[in-house]
Amino acid sequence: MSFSSQQQQSREIFFELSPMAKIQPLPAAAASPSPCSGDHHQSPQAYKVWMKSLVFNGNGCAVYGPDGAVAFRVDNYGCRGGREVFFMDRQGNALVRIRRKGFGMFKRWEVCRCAHNGHQDEEATPWFSVRRAEKGRAAVAMHGGSGTCYRIDECSGEHKPEYRVRGVDGSAVAEVARKQTAAGVVLGEDVLTLTMAPEVDHLLVLGLVVVCGLMNRSM
Repeated sequence: MSFSSQQQQSREIFFELSPMAKIQPLPAAAASPSPCSGDHHQSPQAYKVWMKSLVFNGNGCAVYGPDGAVAFRVDNYGCRGGREVFFMDRQGNALVRIRRKGFGMFKRWEVCRCAHNGHQDEEATPWFSVRRAEKGRAAVAMHGGSGTCYRIDECSGEHKPEYRVRGVDGSAVAEVARKQTAAGVVLGEDVLTLTMAPEVDHLLVLGLVVVCGLMNRSM
């Protein structure tokens, strides 16, 4: 099923860009390095995340690259925390599909990577899943893996704009915090700074940010 067909059926996702919009991809996301590879001598990279849709009356988020331009976005015309959302690139192609499954304590978010074959039907490959864990945490398990490979601290619950993504060894690979201006003024809870270690898969972390937004119904 094509992305346009999915839009027509679910009517949850809508992608609309103004002709004046400046869109650039994140340079590191295109390469999408694996968590076990990369140059450990590089500096951490920071991006701005606005937990608001750029479309009027929409729910979603927008990611701004280092140049200050919109890089990726989610626009959801359904209710907050929709059952299915797509994380899209600058052309409107779905890079990541996120579906909420289960109920209550069995609720989880299944994340798939979307492949594009021109005008052919898009294929979604299972990638990882996220579920709530104890003490306000969330556990991340890769598809086909032996168990939890990442955890997200303090991301579960209402109004949790700040959290960290940690690897198996407990070290932080990404951090989300409220944006501060150069003068030290802390902005609202919907304007965030995402800092990622150079060796982590940037698209995976961006997918986790979207999941946390859905989990907390902040988008």
